[in-house]
Amino acid sequence: MFVLKEMPAQLPAALIDKLARVETATIGHVLHGQFADRGIQAVLPDRRIAGTAVTLRIPGPDSTLLHHAMGLVRPGDVLVIDRCGDSIHACWGGVITNCAHNAGLAGGIIDGPATDFAEVRRLGFPLWCRGPSPITTKILGLEGALNLPVSVVGVAVEPGDAVLADESGVVFLKPHQAEAIADRALEMQAREVTLLERLRAGERLGEISGASRLVADRLAR
Repeated sequence: MFVLKEMPAQLPAALIDKLARVETATIGHVLHGQFADRGIQAVLPDRRIAGTAVTLRIPGPDSTLLHHAMGLVRPGDVLVIDRCGDSIHACWGGVITNCAHNAGLAGGIIDGPATDFAEVRRLGFPLWCRGPSPITTKILGLEGALNLPVSVVGVAVEPGDAVLADESGVVFLKPHQAEAIADRALEMQAREVTLLERLRAGERLGEISGASRLVADRLAR
């Protein structure tokens, strides 16, 4: 059975631009959840993307709905694919990479393997997945769901969520929290620039962060 819902409203361009300046690792100082499992890695480690989640759930050997979805996605979308636990079949290869590139997708996040990494690198398409697999999906017409809530290793992702991904990982943010988290992360990144300047000037990290004082206090007890 196929279930298709309407495409989600895209997040404001100003918010996406702001998120694109944030490192996922900075958000890791603020949040401890909403991150994809670290097994989902960037094929191109020098890329960072931000965009609106379009969610897709497809079973192991069948990529019928993925092919159909390639005609619906919009520039700036990030396609988030729930593979229902399948770790064998690569649903994403060279043809899909070309389709995604031509459609202007911001990137793809797959909770499973992909293939044809050479084509991904040739086109410079931002893709995160669980590594390569030579065994591909087929057009079987079995089932799938588009723009319903999906699970990425236990992280609930809804259509319209904000997606931020870089070489450190992938984080999914609800629209109502994305702006505040982005602002806080950018403030932290600005403070880090000042911290690095102080370190270059000869100050010690433990003295700046207060860690050395905590160690001294514990030793004195």
